[in-house]
Parts: sequence; structure tokens; C-alpha cells
Amino acid sequence: MKKTLTRLLLASAVGVAGNVSADMVSTPVSYDIAGQAYQGTLVYDDSIRDTRPGLLMVPNWMGVTSGAEQKAREVAGSDYVVFIADLYGKDIRPQNTDEASQAATTVRSDRAMMRERVNAALEVFRAQADRAPLDVDNIAAIGFCFGGGAVLELARSGTDVKGVVSFHGNLDTPDPQDAKAIRTPVLVLHGADDPFVPEEQVLAFQQEMRNAGVDWQLNSYGGAVHSFTDPAANMPGKAEYNPVVAGRAFAAMRHFLDEHMAR
Repeated sequence: MKKTLTRLLLASAVGVAGNVSADMVSTPVSYDIAGQAYQGTLVYDDSIRDTRPGLLMVPNWMGVTSGAEQKAREVAGSDYVVFIADLYGKDIRPQNTDEASQAATTVRSDRAMMRERVNAALEVFRAQADRAPLDVDNIAAIGFCFGGGAVLELARSGTDVKGVVSFHGNLDTPDPQDAKAIRTPVLVLHGADDPFVPEEQVLAFQQEMRNAGVDWQLNSYGGAVHSFTDPAANMPGKAEYNPVVAGRAFAAMRHFLDEHMAR
């Protein structure tokens, strides 16, 4: 009963409650980067035949999990095709927070590698148009926590997508000058009381965006900490699910995507 209630709350927060079809398809997609095996997941509603926009989704530090797949299904609904990117490698599937921290730190410590992997996942996603109703010219990227930072690095790499949305992601980057390469609108959805993304980092990010002349927005949600969209987050005062704030953030995401993506 508790798991069912959690799913309903998440569906409500994402804004597609009642729209998630029984015809949702979740298909593993294997690919290689520099000789290493990776496996993401393609998610879409198979009952809709028309092509639709795509969302490259980079999950939190736990990587490609059943929880990430559930969130992708809720986000996709009947509106999007979603691809869950694997930034760790097929054989790296963290089983606890210690393993997740180690995996995420390895990738975050090498931003060039992070950018290579997220861009490779985007190209793999585009190549799925022959098996999913994907509009390859109409793709944006979203990410959660670790994934939020990853999609910002996708933007800083100069990749031309329709937009990037970071949910409670880290905002720091080794070289703020890289923001001058950004060619896409940016939306950051941030918990105002997030201890893992302190105010100094938020201010530095804002200055980075201003200096680079980026089309950017930052929504700061009072009373929210890290992981506010994650029903499994349960670290009081540090990382907690907040269904009210999650609902506001997903609504902001949809408004942003409606503005920048063709329908």
C-alpha cells in the first residue's frame, strides 16, 4: 500500500497522474563508449503512434534503477519518449549510497569524461528513432541530483538541444568560462535549503550564466532540501522528498519544455 501511494504521489507531482498507459514500453538499450559497455533504458507509450519530443534523462547517483525507470515512465506519459542514460557502465550498478558515491565521484571528478558519456548517450538516443516514435530534431535533457549536474555539463559542452532542466543538481563546474559555449536554454530547479548545493555555489552559477549571456532560469524553492523529487529520499534536513515542491518543479519543467519544444 505504501509503495502504491508513493507512486500515486510521484505521478501527481510529475503532472501525468491518470495518463500513464498500460502500453508503456521499457526497453534496455546496450551501447559502447570507447570500448566499454553501457546500458540505458528507452521508455515510451506504445499506444501513441505519432512521433513526439524526446527527453534524455540522467538519473541520480544510483544510476539506471527501477526507481529511475518508474520516474521516466511518469515523465514520459503520452507526451515524450524518454531515454535513461547510463553514465557509469553496464557493469557498475550501485547497491548502496557508498557505492553510488564512489561511482558518481569518479565521473564528477573528470568533467571531460562526463561530457563524453552524456553526449554519447544523446547520440544513442537519437539513433532509436527506428524503434520508437521519436522526433530526433526535438530533444531536451533533464537530470536529477548527480544527473542534474550532468545535463548542465551537456549544455556547457556546446551541444545543441532544445533545453536542459536540472532538478536539485550540483551547479559547480571546473571552468565557468565553458558556459560561453552554451547554445540552449537552461532551467535549474533548486531546493533553497539544500546543504549539498550551498548559497555560494548558487551565486557563482548565476554569475556564470550572466557572464556567458545564457538564456537561464533558476527556481529556488523555500523549505526544500536535496532530492526533493525522490520518494525514497529520507535524510531529514539534508535529502528529503517534498511532494508539494516536486509538483511545483515538474510543473515548471513542463512549462519550460512547452515553451522551447515544438509539439
